[in-house]
Amino acid sequence: MDPVFRWIEACALSTWTRESTSIFAFPGILVAHAIGMAFAVGVNAGIAFRLLGAAPGIPTREMRAFAGVMWSGFWLNLASGVLLLIAYPTKAMTNPLFYLKLCLIAVAMRFFVLIDRRIRSGFTSDRGGSSSTLRSFALASLLCWGGAITAGRLLAYTFRRMSVNW
Repeated sequence: MDPVFRWIEACALSTWTRESTSIFAFPGILVAHAIGMAFAVGVNAGIAFRLLGAAPGIPTREMRAFAGVMWSGFWLNLASGVLLLIAYPTKAMTNPLFYLKLCLIAVAMRFFVLIDRRIRSGFTSDRGGSSSTLRSFALASLLCWGGAITAGRLLAYTFRRMSVNW
């Protein structure tokens, strides 16, 4: 894989992202990643906590209005994450935590889709809470997001190789 990593690290976008002093390079991309995460995880967490019994006065179906915000945050995170990966491909792709993070995000998003489908089809009761399956999905979603965020933060400290030549 080193030749692929070397090629990516040498491309203009990777070099600019890593080495530019512009606020729009690495710092700006990192800020966009944090904002995307706030929208994606925040909406997911809000819906999950509602399904677990928090804020019972807020109708669950009404919270679906924020699904667009969540998806916008997810796509922003995906785009900024790809740019961060291009900046340091060796650092990320040689670290098992990177793959754990991606798997946890995929599972968390799958839980969101399952929860959203059940809410749309009326499997919740705004008076009586939600089904035990939905509560299980909500709890699993929160655990996945917590794990993904933790794995993502640990990526900065657990790498073995920063670049091909390092």
